[in-house]
Amino acid sequence: MENASLDKIVRILTDNYAIKILAATNKEEKSAIQLSQELEVPIAACYRRLHMLEKAGLIDAYEKITPKGKKMRYYMSKIKRAHIKIEDNTLIVELLFSNGNKKKYNGKIVAG
Repeated sequence: MENASLDKIVRILTDNYAIKILAATNKEEKSAIQLSQELEVPIAACYRRLHMLEKAGLIDAYEKITPKGKKMRYYMSKIKRAHIKIEDNTLIVELLFSNGNKKKYNGKIVAG
């Protein structure tokens, strides 16, 4: 694939932990600890994926104060729907965000 951002988004959307995190935070925000426990993802891997998802603009992070006065980050998926398809030797990824925005990535599939 020629397009670096397409390659990056495909890697994210085909990463098992990243997909689990996006699905788990689709309807309600959750902390890294909650995600790690619920999804049975090691905490270090969970933080790595959260950072990757946040950097890619696919997840939002919010800081809240817990009832005990501690700062805690919560995460919420920005993705409502994702499609990956191959059409006429072209890889196409279409993302529909929760706010209604759409983003499309595409690139020719080059045999290596």
